[in-house]
Amino acid sequence: MKILANDGLDRSGIQVLESKGFQVLTEKVPQEMLAEYINSNTIRTLLVRSATQVRHELIDQCPTLQIIGRGGVGMDNIDVDYARLKGLHVINTPAASSESVAELVFAHLFSGCRYLHDSNRKMPEVGITHFTQLKKSYEAGIELRGKTIGIIGMGKIGQEVARIALGLGMRVIAADSNVGRASIKVKFYNNQFINVDIETEPLEGVLRHADFLTLHVPTQAEGFMIGEKEFKMMKQGAAIINCSRGGVVDETALLQALDAGRIRFAGLDVFIDEPTPSADILMHPSISLTPHTGASTLEAQDRIGLSLAQQICSILQIP
Repeated sequence: MKILANDGLDRSGIQVLESKGFQVLTEKVPQEMLAEYINSNTIRTLLVRSATQVRHELIDQCPTLQIIGRGGVGMDNIDVDYARLKGLHVINTPAASSESVAELVFAHLFSGCRYLHDSNRKMPEVGITHFTQLKKSYEAGIELRGKTIGIIGMGKIGQEVARIALGLGMRVIAADSNVGRASIKVKFYNNQFINVDIETEPLEGVLRHADFLTLHVPTQAEGFMIGEKEFKMMKQGAAIINCSRGGVVDETALLQALDAGRIRFAGLDVFIDEPTPSADILMHPSISLTPHTGASTLEAQDRIGLSLAQQICSILQIP
């Protein structure tokens, strides 16, 4: 059976699949050529990340497909219900990349709180001639400890963010229309642990009380989750991190809030117009930027590859 990993697959997953007799193809096929490639190569399993779109048109055009796999949590680039209605198996790896995405949230938080995103730009340029002036301009950094982090979306990634935040001594509040309570287990190096129950609350309360807001929700069917109205509800000087999906945050409203000084800084890993983000977003001095790398760690890629391989073998009853 042939498997096309169109957005790549970690070597560990490939080795497991090949050991079971699968042929794994990892060349990147352009979206417009995907159906023809799948049919001409009799692809049975299509594995994607966030770049490749698996819509109902592609599903209809590819009768050989049996399994669609998403290496990651969200599956909004796949017409999941339609695929399952057509008899296809749809799988993902909801736990494999949670830690990596959560750590990136805090990378952006630390960067914004201590101006690392700006100093890393300016030090190579004027660090020799304006060292003292730069030091002065970054003296208003803030700490995370003791601050309130508001988590929008308490799925696996949101809960991992909460776990790290509790370990840092932060107060955690959260909003999630589908989760009423989350029990967070914070483990320590010596096998000790504590359990902390977090009751979710309405979004408005989180917006009003959070010093830092982080989003972990799928693409919204009805507009932005955070727009001009929501920015006005947030605390003066709060910050926002989006490592979930482009389009969750209104980027125009974000720029206005930053320029008005209402929002202290932002951290973005995802953008509305990927892979060609807005130049105004990319050039803004108060935004920490990464190119959709939330799950891009060696550890996460290894877990994703192994998880997909195990699920495929389980579906096909291959020991």
